Amino acid sequence: MSEDILNKFKKIHEEKKSTDTGKVLKIGIIGTGWIAEPHVNAYLKCPDAKIVACADLIDGKAAAFCKKMGLEDVRLYRSHKELLDNEELDAVSVCTYNCTHAECAIYALEKGVHVLLEKPMCVTLDEAVAIVRAEKASGKVLSIGFQPRFDENMKMIKKIVQNGELGDVYYIQTGGGRRRGIPTPFGTTFIQKDTGGIGALGDIGCYSLDMVLNAVGYPKPLTVSGYKSDFFGKRPSYYPKHPEYAKVFGVDDFAAAFIRLEGGIVLDFRISWAMNMDTSGDTLILGTKAGLRIPSTECWNGTVGGPMTLYHEISGKQVETVIPVLKTDFNLFDMKIRTFLDAVKEGTPSPIPSSQILYNQAIIDGINKSAELGREIEIKIPKI
Repeated sequence: MSEDILNKFKKIHEEKKSTDTGKVLKIGIIGTGWIAEPHVNAYLKCPDAKIVACADLIDGKAAAFCKKMGLEDVRLYRSHKELLDNEELDAVSVCTYNCTHAECAIYALEKGVHVLLEKPMCVTLDEAVAIVRAEKASGKVLSIGFQPRFDENMKMIKKIVQNGELGDVYYIQTGGGRRRGIPTPFGTTFIQKDTGGIGALGDIGCYSLDMVLNAVGYPKPLTVSGYKSDFFGKRPSYYPKHPEYAKVFGVDDFAAAFIRLEGGIVLDFRISWAMNMDTSGDTLILGTKAGLRIPSTECWNGTVGGPMTLYHEISGKQVETVIPVLKTDFNLFDMKIRTFLDAVKEGTPSPIPSSQILYNQAIIDGINKSAELGREIEIKIPKI
C-alpha cells in the first residue's frame, strides 16, 4: 500500500517537472532571517519562479542575505510596505517575526499578491481572522508553512484515520518537544514578547496540533483549559554565554492543555522547548475500533520518531500491526514551495488552507488566554 502511494507521488512529481515555464512568477522575500534561506533555496530550484526583491527591517541585512544566497539583480527594501508599494509581484514569502506575520500577509493580499506565510500563522486568533478575511477579499492564494503535511508518514496517519481503521476517534494525546532546546542561536527574536509573541506553542506546538487535527478532519475547537510556563527561559544559567537573554525572555517554554473538539473528541496536548524529561510522550489516537501509537521525535523534525503501531482486534484476538517508517522521496520544504507555486499558476486551492490553520491558531490563542486566566475558556471563532 505504501509503495503504491509512493509510486503515485513520483508520477505526480515527474509531471510537475514539466510545469509550463512560459510565465515566470516574480517573487518577493519579506524578512531575510534564517528561515528565509530554505525558501530561497527551494525557489531557486523552480524554473518558473524568480526572486526579484527582498525586504528586511535591519539595515544591511537584506543585502548580506542576497550575497550569501547568491542572488543577483534583486532590489532591496527596508519594509514590506516599501517592497509591495514599489514592485509588481506575483507572490511573496513572509518570513518575518511571528508578531509581524499578520500585518505583512494582510498588506500583501490587499495589494493583490499571493502569499506563502511561514508558521505559526500569527500570534492571536484576532490576527488569524483578519488574515483570512483579507485572503477572501483578495481572491489570492494564501498557503501556510506546514511542510510536515507532505511527509509520507503524516499522510499515512491521515489515511488510517480517514479510512475508518480506528472507528470513531474519541481521544488524542499529542505534543512533544525538547529536553533542552530554546532557540537562541540567532539571537533573541524567538524568545522576546514583542517579536516572537508565543514560544514553544507557536514554534513547534502548531506542528503537532496540525498532525492530529489534519488526520481527524480539523474539527472545530470548542473549549480549552491551558497551562504555560517559563521556568527555563528566565534562568540566566540556561544561557552560559548569554545570561542576559533571561531578562528578555517573554514567551512560553512549556505549555499543556485539554481541548474539547466538535464530534466528541478530546485532545490532551503538551509541548516543550525545555523540560526535565526526554519526551512528553508519544502521540496516541484512540478510536472505538483501534488505537494508533505514533512515536515522538526529539525536536519535531517533520516526521515520526519510528515505526507506528496499530492496536486492534482480529477475530476476537488483540493484535498489534507495526507500520514501518515510510521514505519520503523529496525535500519537504521544496514541496511546500512547489505546491504553492502550482496553486498560484493553476488557480487551484491552497495546499495548506487558512480555513484549517485558523482552528490551529484558535487553539494556540485559547491556550494562551486560558493559562493567563487560570481557568477553562470557550473558543469563539467569528464568522468570516
